[in-house]
Amino acid sequence: MKISDLFVLRGELDKKTSTIIALCGFGALLLLWQSMSIFKLVPTSILPPPLEVLNAFVPLHFKYALIRNCGYSLKLNLLGYAEAIAIALPVGIVMGLIPVVRAATIKYFSALRFLPMAACTGLFISWFHIGDNMKVQFLAASIVVYLIPVVVQRVDDVETVYVHTAYTLGASKLQTIFSVFIPSVMSKIIDDIRVLVAISWTYITIVEVLNMSAGGIGALAVQCARNAVALVFAILIVIMIIGVAQDFCFKKIDKMINPFKYL
Repeated sequence: MKISDLFVLRGELDKKTSTIIALCGFGALLLLWQSMSIFKLVPTSILPPPLEVLNAFVPLHFKYALIRNCGYSLKLNLLGYAEAIAIALPVGIVMGLIPVVRAATIKYFSALRFLPMAACTGLFISWFHIGDNMKVQFLAASIVVYLIPVVVQRVDDVETVYVHTAYTLGASKLQTIFSVFIPSVMSKIIDDIRVLVAISWTYITIVEVLNMSAGGIGALAVQCARNAVALVFAILIVIMIIGVAQDFCFKKIDKMINPFKYL
């Protein structure tokens, strides 16, 4: 590959080159981080050195039960997501397909996206008390308000030519919904779900702090902030690793469900 090819606007790099550049970028980031610690450009109480963060994983595992807390947060994430998808998909498809329903509801669902969910925690505690169910319901609601308008948009994105083709072949409205609209929406909505996974960890942290005795990686981060900043940085790295792993799993599931997208 020529050097000039690396700077082509919106160009694509081959997998090997992309991997090498990514590793170089990671190495440069670590070098910059270590240099800031060596030359004391930033106090270690704000930005601990990389080796100190790496060493923090030992007490996190043995003293703070890192794996158990990660498992608890991941359980909340998956349960909340499953409920949100189960609600958002049928509601969004109905709103997208039936003009009367859309006209009556879309503006209100769009307005809900501007609602600061953190300010609603008191309501959820009042409705569901302080246990795990409250956390799952809060997470599901936080995702639903974003996901429903996206599902409606994905219904709008279905190309008219496919709908007309289905009708030409003699499909009824119900058959067209199941053979055209739902497959098209499902093939695209998983990409939106992957994006929202990153946002969901913010909401997990919010609800875990409400009842820190139950554990969770978000509650652990707040607890460790009182002891050592290096522990918090290590936890943030763990959250990023979990997020990347979730994104990878979603992509694999997408390839199994919608293989035609990757042809």
